[in-house]
Amino acid sequence: MLQYQLKMEDAPILRLLDAIIRKGLEEKASDIHLEPGTKFDRVRYRIDGVLQQAQRIPMERHAALVSCVKLMAGMDIAEKRAPQDGRAQITKDGQAVDLRVSSLPTIVGEKIVIRILYSGSRQLHLADMGFSMENLLYYRTMYRASYGLVLLTGPTGSGKTTTLYATLQELNCPERNIVTIEDPVEYRMEGINQVAVNIKAGMTFAGGLRSILRQDPNVIMIGEIRDRETAEISIQAALTGHLVFSTLHTNTAAGAVTRLLDMGIEPYLAASALQGIVAQRLVRTLCSNCRQAYAPGENAWERKYLQKHADGQTLSLYKAVGCAACHQSGYKGRLAIHELLPVNAVIKSKIMQRVSEQELWKTAKSEYPNLTTLEEDGLRKVREGLTAADELLRVLGV
Repeated sequence: MLQYQLKMEDAPILRLLDAIIRKGLEEKASDIHLEPGTKFDRVRYRIDGVLQQAQRIPMERHAALVSCVKLMAGMDIAEKRAPQDGRAQITKDGQAVDLRVSSLPTIVGEKIVIRILYSGSRQLHLADMGFSMENLLYYRTMYRASYGLVLLTGPTGSGKTTTLYATLQELNCPERNIVTIEDPVEYRMEGINQVAVNIKAGMTFAGGLRSILRQDPNVIMIGEIRDRETAEISIQAALTGHLVFSTLHTNTAAGAVTRLLDMGIEPYLAASALQGIVAQRLVRTLCSNCRQAYAPGENAWERKYLQKHADGQTLSLYKAVGCAACHQSGYKGRLAIHELLPVNAVIKSKIMQRVSEQELWKTAKSEYPNLTTLEEDGLRKVREGLTAADELLRVLGV
């Protein structure tokens, strides 16, 4: 049994919760969903970014199961009409695991989502992040700069923070003072000073960043730029000799520039501070044990986007099949696809002119011919047999 801070080892409902969480850990799920229905609770796990149904639980056990989760997470078990958030920590095989719990009232009962975060130290490497050789070389010029702002963009769950952790791992050495401010701290890293956002205590991204600047940092990582104040302080830090990393929620690399300007950042400040921008998404990796080769034929999308890159040769692709090793999903693990926008003097001048995203990307392509869009990098990984065409279509919607 997993070790909980809750002292209810003999309770049958805790044994049920223990089994649900244990399976989530074994399957390497990022989230566990407990969803009420009219007759059954549905338990689903988000594995490799996709929800998979695991089991159904009789609805008469729902109230006790929810109460057990809320008690474990320090939530109010009497409040059933308002959303709540809580946290808990468990131990598995001597390793601490943090759980972020969220409840949401529905018409048939409270829905619970448990996010699983491993709080122990974890070794991350950029070589494992899915960068192509060209993109990795471009990215290295960004994060090896002595100062400036490097942004990672993409929707929630696109692996931005993981890439940033891997980057900090590359930069981590006794000669550098690296400080982060995050919400929450997802991975603990030795040698790096990590600060957690605490809104109730007044520790916001902007407030924490001001304090960090008084700590003699060389490298700063801000979990997310959410408002103009945080953006302004980040840019000031980047312009005063600090290397600053952060994330934005935009669809493309060039879109990050538009987002900064929309926040009210002056174009000359954005242009002066930016070292580069990386947009990324996560696609599921085909299971190497059961993937199946095929020649594109009937699918119009595959013909349009893949055959034109075949150079007159017969193009072999791979599709998901499913086996015991991948739990019949056809996929095992995930990798990132990338779109990079290095910012040189020419691109800085375009930013100051407030050109459109399309014009900015066109200029970047003329300056760096090897740059690829998210779609182009994804197609390369499809042709290499790392992922499937329909998986790329699912993620990008192209």
